[in-house]
Amino acid sequence: MSRILFVRHAESVANACGITMPNNEIPLSEAGIQAARGLAEKLPAEPALVLVSRALRTQQTARPYCDRTGAVPVVEPLLDELSIICPSLIQGMDGVQRRQVVRPLWEEPDPHRRAGPRADTFMEFQERVRCFADERLGQLPSGTVIFGHGIWCGMLQWQQEGHWADDAEGVLAFRHYQQELRMINCGLVRF
Repeated sequence: MSRILFVRHAESVANACGITMPNNEIPLSEAGIQAARGLAEKLPAEPALVLVSRALRTQQTARPYCDRTGAVPVVEPLLDELSIICPSLIQGMDGVQRRQVVRPLWEEPDPHRRAGPRADTFMEFQERVRCFADERLGQLPSGTVIFGHGIWCGMLQWQQEGHWADDAEGVLAFRHYQQELRMINCGLVRF
């Protein structure tokens, strides 16, 4: 039986309510950098494979671990987080201001809505996670360590339980599920 370890990235500047920037360019905060260093010592000494999303924060979280183990991280676009709103629509906002803009997208969800040109629809995100589960997950060697995003991991778990959202009610059901399982930064899940 394969064992895959999923690690949520360490605290990013966005998690610390920093100013909005493009999703994949958000770096770790100073606290996140320190947490990633501490985490590296607690993970398996010999990973079979290390995967990261295209987001800088997952790559920065993996870096101390890869330095310790000699692993070379592989960027996997299917691991990318849900980008629910285009950064240009929330540019320059801090975390409190961002939440005021994003909250209505979750309160009145439309799985096909695209909130700006560089945003995902919920359906695209859901399909991306499904593609990873169907096409990649079963092929990964036991001992793989994945550095990714909490909402992505929540979607994988939700889908593994047989759920799928194709209407507003389904999106709300996922949101409730994901908030109940909310992963902390540097949180771990075994698959």
